[in-house]
Amino acid sequence: MTSILKADTIQDTDGNNIINENSNTITIGASGDTVTIPSGATLDGSNATLSGFATTNGITMADQWRITANKSVSSSGSDITANWERIDSTGQGTLGTGMTESSGVFSFPSTGIYYVACNIAFSSTSADSRYIETQIRVTTDNSSYNYVSRLNTGLKHISSATYANASQATLIDVTDTSNVKVMFRVTSADSTSIAGNTAHNEGNMFTFIRLGDT
Repeated sequence: MTSILKADTIQDTDGNNIINENSNTITIGASGDTVTIPSGATLDGSNATLSGFATTNGITMADQWRITANKSVSSSGSDITANWERIDSTGQGTLGTGMTESSGVFSFPSTGIYYVACNIAFSSTSADSRYIETQIRVTTDNSSYNYVSRLNTGLKHISSATYANASQATLIDVTDTSNVKVMFRVTSADSTSIAGNTAHNEGNMFTFIRLGDT
């Protein structure tokens, strides 16, 4: 014999609502309660319409920028503060809400763990450059910057133009989008430059990928 229990509200012995139904909305527990799914149980929402849950798996933000004009590299070091643009050539694309840039300072769209990479191509037409340094610099207070990744390389002048390439990457924990930001710096002991181009990535590309929650 099949029995049916009909009730709009089920309470515990202290009178607290455990399950409540009102206008076709079912509420389990109350604010402050913990609803536990036992080990071995399966919560199957494959045929349901879900709201309030992250329904997209995988990476939801990927962005890339480049430099649009040549930049001379000084021996005292300088941040790359001008001639930035988001990639926009035919066939290129980005994902989600990307980075924002102001005078070379990049701000993140949301908190989380980010993969940040830079590839910088150097050229020399007049001399060897035996010391080239690139840095990924981060601030956690929107004021003081320190490098979290640094790469040293160099180039040997052989003919009319000689090139070198420097690539590095790091993970950045963005706990506060107002305070955690990133910049890029270049230094050369001799006369070198980095090439920019607005039509394609001219060896200079800066990649930002949000990997997940912090």
